[in-house]
Parts: sequence; C-alpha cells; structure tokens
Amino acid sequence: MRRQSLWIAMCTATAVLGTTATHAGFVDDSQVQLKLRNFYLDRQIDQPDPTKPQDFGSWSQAVTLDAKSGYADIGPVKVGIDVLAQYALRLSGDRGDNDFIMPYNYQTHEQARDNFKLGATLKAKVSQTELRVGEILPMTPVVHFDPSRQLLTTFEGVWLESKDLKNTKITLGYLDGVNARYENQVQDFKLWPNELATEKSQVKSGDSDGMYVAGIDYQVTPEFAASYFYGDVTNIYRQNYLGFTYNKKLDEHNKVTAQVRYFDNQQSGDALYGEIDNQALSLKGIWAHGNHTIDAGYQQMFGENGNHAAFFPTLSGWVPQPYLANWSVASFIRKDEKSWSLGYTYDFKDVGVSGLTATVRHYDGWNIQNSNGTRGKEDENNLIVNYVMPEGKLKGLGFQWMLIDVNYHNVPGFVDLIENRIATTYTFKF
Repeated sequence: MRRQSLWIAMCTATAVLGTTATHAGFVDDSQVQLKLRNFYLDRQIDQPDPTKPQDFGSWSQAVTLDAKSGYADIGPVKVGIDVLAQYALRLSGDRGDNDFIMPYNYQTHEQARDNFKLGATLKAKVSQTELRVGEILPMTPVVHFDPSRQLLTTFEGVWLESKDLKNTKITLGYLDGVNARYENQVQDFKLWPNELATEKSQVKSGDSDGMYVAGIDYQVTPEFAASYFYGDVTNIYRQNYLGFTYNKKLDEHNKVTAQVRYFDNQQSGDALYGEIDNQALSLKGIWAHGNHTIDAGYQQMFGENGNHAAFFPTLSGWVPQPYLANWSVASFIRKDEKSWSLGYTYDFKDVGVSGLTATVRHYDGWNIQNSNGTRGKEDENNLIVNYVMPEGKLKGLGFQWMLIDVNYHNVPGFVDLIENRIATTYTFKF
C-alpha cells in the first residue's frame, strides 16, 4: 500500500467516524497530551582537517500534540483515530546541524529554521487484535522508532498486533517509508550511511519499495520469554532475529535480568546496495539491588559484511537498534568488532532527592577490520543525569543531561568527539 492509498483510507475513516461521534467511548476514553521539550545539543569534534567542521549543534524548542481517541463501536469492530503533530523551532544560530536535529540542506550547508511533522493513524480493534493504518511507531528488534533527538523518527504503513493467544503476541506489518527525525516527509528506505535527502544517496537505480515485518513474542514462563522476528527491507536486506530474556526477582531487594539476542542479516531481492552478510551476537546482564543497578554487556559482529559499508545494516536516518547491548553514539557495529560495556545507575530517592537518578557507563570496542587491512578500536564514556519533579505544581517537569565522550583509535574517517545533550520536558494532560 503506497502513501496515497494510506491517506485515502485515513480520510474515509474520518468521515465514517464523524457519523458515529455519539459513541461515548470515542471521546470519553480519549487521551490528549501537549508535550513541551527544550533540547540543546553541542558536539565538539577533534578534527585535524581545518577545512571540515570543528563543531556543530542545535538548540530548539518543540511542541507536540499527542491525541489518542477512544474507540467507537461499528458492529463488532472498535474504531478510533490517533493524531501526532510535532513542531520544533531552532533557537540557536545555524551551526551546520548535520547530526539530524533539523532538516539540513547538503547543497547550501544550512539547516532549516523549523520543522513540522504531522501524522495520523486509523486504529481498528477486535478483541485483543488491533490493526493500525497510517503513522506507525514500531518497537521491535527489526525496526524501532527513534526518540533520541528533538522530533521522533516515525514510519508509515500498516501494522497489526494480536494478543488473543495466551502468553503470545503476534506482530505483522508493512512499512511504506520512514519520516526521519530530521525530515518532514516520508521517504523511501535507503541504507545508512547514505542520507535520505541528498542526491548523492542515489547510489543505485532505485530504493526499497517498503519493509515487511513479522514476529512472535512468547512468554514461556513468568520468568522466561522468547521472541523471533523477520524483517525484509525489499531489495536491500533481510533480517532474522532470535532473542531470549530471563527476569528473576530474587527477594525484596534484588532482581536479575539476562538477555541473549542474535541477528542474521543478508541482502534481499535486487540487492541495491550490494552483498550484505552480517551476524551479531548480543549478551546483557542486569542486577538491581535496592537503589543500585549494575549492567554489563558483550557484543560481537561476524560475517563478510559486503562491498558497500562494513557495518551492521542500519536504515538511513540512523534508525536506532536498541536491541543491541552496545549501541550508542560510537555504535560498535563495525566489521569483526567485539565490544563490552559496564554501567552503574543510582536512584537518589532514599537520600532525600526523590526523582533524581544518575548513570555512568563505559563502552569498549576492538578488533575492527578496516578496509586497509588494519585493526581499529573505539571507546565511549557516558554520564546521564535525570531528574523528574515528583510533586508540587510542576510535578512531572523533567531535566536530562547527557555527556558523551567518544574516542577512535585507527578507525579511518572517524575522529574523537565530546557531546553534551540537555533536555527539559513537561507534559500537559487534558
């Protein structure tokens, strides 16, 4: 289903729902939120070439209307509509924001002053099975929406989730395109590191027609869960995912989590970006003890990768892969790379500062196979401080500061950087 068909379906559904607006649940069960987010990003680059940018960043204010209707009964089917309107205004000067905050013109090397994104979703539900048509915010191992910058990366398509089988969730979907965090329109899928909005991204005669997704999550026992997902970005790559999660509450103060995740990636169809052969094994353990949480991860890349880019395949727009244990700014997804991570989080609620948490984390990657035959390394350190006001008139007002320090050692084309991200958020609920 192409974009024109999706919007025709949306308009038709709106007209039908207009005749059923007296259904109390459609209005009474609706949820409307106005989200405010002030976001500052500054990246200082240790760039030895004076002709290239030494730093870039952006300071912006966003307003997001997130409106979710309840359901109107049309025979045995419950029907509703969700609307997501996102607007961001750049408050800072133009600093060459090619880190995907605002739309960026690669010909003039200028970023846009503002950005507006509008999406709508028709939803239809029978029992515990829901079909969504329009804007999709998937959360699966093979495709995931992105909340990491100012505006969200979203997708367009058809999405079905069913929980009618006991302890089971079945997911089926077809995504027609991606609306990246720095874009304001849906575009066809491409493979990173090519950017969506540039002529130079047309490295082949065409782009993917869309992405097919199928998956199953099964809760084997109350403590053990397994999942399998398949994704096919037509004519670019197909991905198989198998994952296992174990959660165990040891006692009142201790809980452990273990995750094992495996990806297999191969070229698909016409292989517009050439051969792709990549596998990834990701292991992670988490121990929570009272206010303390320790996490540790190990990750390894396998395969010949192919002739286009020696990375775990990632969609243009830098669509995230949070199902990898070691995924951050440095990414740790290069050919033959092995990496580990260690993190610690403390919740300050028992020392008189409820709502405050702090996290420190170190990533270390090595054995990177460079195209010139050498081996490279990369490492990253994070400091993340979060505070949400727990009570009072400004209850829910949130602050976040992220300090990211990335270092590369013999990785051609990449240089060290230090990045600060500061976000202030508040949500009005109607």
